[in-house]
Amino acid sequence: MQRVRLAQLSVMVITAQAGFAQAQDSAELAKAALNPVAAMYSLPVQYNWDQKMGPTGEGMHSVTNIQPVLPFTLNEDWNLISRTILPVIDQHGLAPNGAADKSGVGDITQSFFFSPSKPTDSGWILGAGPALLIPTGSDDLLSNKQWGLGPTAVALKQSNGWTRGILANHIWGLDGSPPDDKEKVNQTFLQPFLSYTTKTLTTYGINTESTYDWQAREWSVPINLNVTQLLKIGGHPLTIQAGPRYWLDRSGDGPQGWGFRAAVTFLFPR
Repeated sequence: MQRVRLAQLSVMVITAQAGFAQAQDSAELAKAALNPVAAMYSLPVQYNWDQKMGPTGEGMHSVTNIQPVLPFTLNEDWNLISRTILPVIDQHGLAPNGAADKSGVGDITQSFFFSPSKPTDSGWILGAGPALLIPTGSDDLLSNKQWGLGPTAVALKQSNGWTRGILANHIWGLDGSPPDDKEKVNQTFLQPFLSYTTKTLTTYGINTESTYDWQAREWSVPINLNVTQLLKIGGHPLTIQAGPRYWLDRSGDGPQGWGFRAAVTFLFPR
């Protein structure tokens, strides 16, 4: 009888340890999903809807960003993180008589971050490298029609459930003479972010994805509020996200007022 009780107790201890380990793994996954330079394969698919565009304010568009993240181990101390943004665009009502109604692929933004494999002594996670604009737009109205290049960098810190940091880049158009209907690309992108992850692996976040156009000297400033949940479906981890966005400022005939974002990120831990 005593041996049976010892066996039962051992099973309970092992089960508890396994559950604790799984909880730790899930918590680490939730943290990694919030880290733009985490050494983890992932595939975010992000849908954005905005309105009140164009000269009359009656236009709308949706942008689905397909954003694969590929980490490469360079050595014991450094990783190279590839982040791609491929936008799929659908826009309507931006010009009279449907002249600007288009659907298709936009220009790719390709970033490479050289990132230390370990945080700094103070806990900061850093990454920096080049960002490349590739004119892959399927239509003239969906593309800048020029190559671009510039620096990109990210810095963030994660502790006690909080994730805070900033991602930035600046891209200059490489073509000396862009097409007559296009301005030369000269843009700064700033994305400060702040989020808190609960014990249930629900994350509440806020960020802005502000762009300053140095040619037009205008800001585009959306504020994004989001709720993200880590799930496992069939044993495979993923996050789902949703939330509203509000445009504090816009460039040219860009969006105004409220918009919406939803996203799913497929995670592939190494």
